[in-house]
Amino acid sequence: MAPKHQTKVAVLGLGYIGLPTAAVVARSGAAVLGIDIHQTVVDTVNSGGVHIEEVDLDALVQGVVQRGLLRASTQIERSDVFLIAVPTPFDDDHAPDISHVLAAARSIAPVLKIGDVVILESTSPVGTTEQVRDALEVLRPDLKFPHAGNGAAEIAVAYCPERVLPGRILVELIDNDRCIGGITPRCARKALAFYRTFVRGACVTTTARVAEMVKLSENAFRDVNIAFANELSLVSDKLGVDVWDVIALANRHPRVNILTPGPGVGGHCVAVDPWFIVHSAPELTPLIRTARHVNDGKTDHVIARASALIEAAGGRVALLGLAFKANVDDFRESPAMRVAEVLAARFGDRIAIVEPHIAELPKPLADSGATLIDIDSALADCETMIVLVDHDIFKSVPADERAGKAVYDTRGIWGPI
Repeated sequence: MAPKHQTKVAVLGLGYIGLPTAAVVARSGAAVLGIDIHQTVVDTVNSGGVHIEEVDLDALVQGVVQRGLLRASTQIERSDVFLIAVPTPFDDDHAPDISHVLAAARSIAPVLKIGDVVILESTSPVGTTEQVRDALEVLRPDLKFPHAGNGAAEIAVAYCPERVLPGRILVELIDNDRCIGGITPRCARKALAFYRTFVRGACVTTTARVAEMVKLSENAFRDVNIAFANELSLVSDKLGVDVWDVIALANRHPRVNILTPGPGVGGHCVAVDPWFIVHSAPELTPLIRTARHVNDGKTDHVIARASALIEAAGGRVALLGLAFKANVDDFRESPAMRVAEVLAARFGDRIAIVEPHIAELPKPLADSGATLIDIDSALADCETMIVLVDHDIFKSVPADERAGKAVYDTRGIWGPI
């Protein structure tokens, strides 16, 4: 009996999604090659280390590297499955930038062979998967690529967005349902066969365009609903009403589930992806556009209110948290970071930062004169406390330890905002 073929998988981009995905796929028994443009990332992974913080990721990467199932490189090699997980930012006009996606696609063109599967996971505007196909087709005219009504393609191209929560990525990569969109049904089936090797959740096939829109819709849904909560917080603030009581009591209605307000919206997905929908149909998306403005405007509101408090209170000020959400070290599009940078620029060495997930301040904050301290030092030395992130360690501070402090709590962990 011939030995079973070990699937070779190349994961392009070893960031917050690419590295955990590469490690999980490697654990399933595939031979995984992680590709990244940064040599430091490659060296870290090859040593069995990680450059990002995620629960249990360090042990998993160390294990699969030691077993020879995962290695990293800056150079692409022949594989059976190519998974693209690179950034998709937007420009100053909120137009999506898919240049990283297309560059990744072009990089695999020289090593493609008949039977390969190319899967895009990066959150992308509708139609991007087809652009990946087109970019490959230009560079490899010797291969047959999928088009509608063409069932004889030699390369399968599909889209399957991640839908994981930082802090639970390794669990949710396996347990969450996946939406797999193929340029043709055959492409979707080939991608489905790959995901079934490591996903326990349901894998549902559809078209690439539907799958692309699904991902954008999921994040726009959350953004719109957070905007409602943030708008409620602004109105409640003006009326002298405790928004946390309002939300808690309103949510006792069996068909009401208001989300939690905060200093804005961050992360690479929710703060970015709605703009992809707006850009595709600006005349049809007033609600999604307004939600983006409401959530960005909430950050400006927090800056203004915090500045007034600092000017009135005097003394040192502790800003609690820089990450875009609780208990992670991810600062992408973080409203807390923006608040901290503005306040540090205005108030200099009066500002102390408490962020348990970093060892040193980002350069703009350090250059302003702000300092990084722990929560105990903040409670001892700072007269004003501004909660920007609801890290668990901040929730553990009892009322008597912060008695007498001037407090502005944008997360509702200590009381009304």
